Amino acid sequence: MNAMPKYVASRTLRDPGWANTTVLGADLTAEVGRVKAASEEETVVLGSGGLLGALIEVGLVDEYRLLVSPLILGSGKRLFTDGMGPLALTLTATERTPSGVLINTYRCPAGGWGLGSPR
Repeated sequence: MNAMPKYVASRTLRDPGWANTTVLGADLTAEVGRVKAASEEETVVLGSGGLLGALIEVGLVDEYRLLVSPLILGSGKRLFTDGMGPLALTLTATERTPSGVLINTYRCPAGGWGLGSPR
């Protein structure tokens, strides 16, 4: 983990203090687009619904890995917000963990919900 490149989206952090970590600039969609274009590896967003929402809106999400846990919470933050419109995803893989969590992988159509795509 220390050797791999990491990117952090933060409004306050300037010096992450972790090897191979870059703090992204203010124009996150441009920065993430640059990171994606410069790498042949996957770019993964972990733990940031706000950042993910911004990337969804501009069509920078190619794939979703949605984990379905056998636990009903009843409330919480939504991944997909109102007004995003429908988007037909293609299921490409499903994995079941020993604890019963389903890991579903979905591909987005070219363009996703981003600019230039039908809503």
